[in-house]
Amino acid sequence: MSDSDSPRVPGLLPDAVHQAVRPGTAVLRLETTHDRQGVLDGAWWPRSRDVAVELPTLIAALTEHLGPITRVGLDTDAWDGLPTRMTIDGRVVRIDASPVGDDTVLVTRGERDLFSLLVVPPHATPEAARTAMAEAVRAGSAAQAGQLLIDTGTGTGRASAQT
Repeated sequence: MSDSDSPRVPGLLPDAVHQAVRPGTAVLRLETTHDRQGVLDGAWWPRSRDVAVELPTLIAALTEHLGPITRVGLDTDAWDGLPTRMTIDGRVVRIDASPVGDDTVLVTRGERDLFSLLVVPPHATPEAARTAMAEAVRAGSAAQAGQLLIDTGTGTGRASAQT
């Protein structure tokens, strides 16, 4: 599908982005209205479970589209050495850690504008990652993150973090 085949809506990435998905890529459906549809607002495929390496790139990409990110919620068991805060591009970002095992990252813009992103495990094949990320950004999708990863053959982030 070419860019011209996709509706051009401000804040949305064209569907063609799914063709070039690779580790480290954030695929985002940035619906910033109060009536966002679907469980997930996007997807992220980190290269590793090293939060100090992976998170700054995600936050920089999100900040470009959303504005300043103030908080990030991550699963304690899925990441190596979670700090309570990080300084990224000169801004302090608070890190909320909990053992939820839900294969998501929760991103807060401002005080209460929350975005939920699927986290595709680093070990995922490109085909499985593309499928999972495409489903995560499908408008109106009711798929839960963990089930979406199982259904697309990527397993779960929590399970891969324990191996």
